[in-house]
Amino acid sequence: MTFSQLPMLVLVGFSLTAILTLMSGCEKSLTQEDRPVVIADEQPLSQNKPAAQENDQLEVITLGSGCFWCTEAFFRELKGVKSAISGYSGGEVLNPTYKAVCSGTTGHAEVIQVTFDPQQISFTDILKAFWETHDPTTLNRQGADVGTQYRSAIFYHNEQQKEQATAYKKQLDESGQFKAPIVTEITAFEKFYPAEDYHQDYFKLNPNQQYCQYVIRPKLEKFRSKFADKLKTAESE
Repeated sequence: MTFSQLPMLVLVGFSLTAILTLMSGCEKSLTQEDRPVVIADEQPLSQNKPAAQENDQLEVITLGSGCFWCTEAFFRELKGVKSAISGYSGGEVLNPTYKAVCSGTTGHAEVIQVTFDPQQISFTDILKAFWETHDPTTLNRQGADVGTQYRSAIFYHNEQQKEQATAYKKQLDESGQFKAPIVTEITAFEKFYPAEDYHQDYFKLNPNQQYCQYVIRPKLEKFRSKFADKLKTAESE
């Protein structure tokens, strides 16, 4: 090997390492610094709220299953889902920021708040999509994302949701679908804080960003294949 060959080999090796790291998905990043940040400074919380209830039939559920960029991308494609907003829930600190939540000191989980029409998609189907798009058996962890902010959690908004979620969780445990017991937290909803604006519709607005290409897109394609009969058509969006 000549000395002149070294720069090219180092560059190739670095590129392969970078791609493999990105392909590990949300399983790689631990802190705010590990994920690409669009804006350098802390921004005010988004003023976006869950979709206004057009009628009494719409329901809201708040779900935590790791990185909300991924989860939001999944749920916004489900038929009957009116909105899926990234945010924070389950903590004690008022008006938490992304940086604070990533520190693991606020008690909040990264969540999405889903508004849906039960006439178009059942709560059972919402739960199915939730439990089949992350690992609910790892406590405070999704892959290499470690901390209470990445915990598996269902924040129910009424007693019926609580009963259905609890029964479904028991059914999954008894079925042996997962090799370990489900540790998903099922607790009463108290407060939801929308995440900063740059987190909303992240995949949709940043499709060519490397994280979206190598992490979110493969997971989304798998999701689309598995839930093909539950997805919105292009005309319905």
